Amino acid sequence: MVCLTTTALHYFLQYGIGAAASTRVSNELGSGNPLAARAVVGVVLSISLTEAVIVSIILFCMRCVFGYAYSNDKEVVEYVKKVTPLLSLSIVMDSLQAVLSGIARGCGRQQIGACINLGAYYFIGTPISVLLCFVAHLRGKGLWIGVVTGSTMQVALLALLTAATNWQKQARIAKDRIFKGQLQQTADGIEL
Repeated sequence: MVCLTTTALHYFLQYGIGAAASTRVSNELGSGNPLAARAVVGVVLSISLTEAVIVSIILFCMRCVFGYAYSNDKEVVEYVKKVTPLLSLSIVMDSLQAVLSGIARGCGRQQIGACINLGAYYFIGTPISVLLCFVAHLRGKGLWIGVVTGSTMQVALLALLTAATNWQKQARIAKDRIFKGQLQQTADGIEL
């Protein structure tokens, strides 16, 4: 519960950066500025990765005392100490995932992002979690390894999607969506 609370708390910051990235990318593509959209991707990934690495290093360095923020029980503190390296990796992966998902949304690729999310967590992360927790008897640590594996797979696939993006084509698609929406509103009798 300690690791879940910590990663959830940190994720909200990264989700906000991802939402901002989504808005900026979609605005730049909609205005026909693919180079600016690509620049936004570089900036938000740099910000997110830098922040996540700093937080992860701090948590890793404080792993011997970090558990005391949640409990005075020595067993809990020792378990948190053992799992904190996974937590640090999870924070980096979740941060990248949040921003890369925002970029995919900004490009209008929500369905692709949803499929990647489903595949990474339900077809890869969950089976690994179950095997490591219940078959290999790693308990909570096994569950967390599966979650981190799912996050890592999601980051890899979203990074490939982002790297393979043709920004000129995405700008044309965004312009077409805007034009199609304006035509639909005019046909429905709504003044612009």
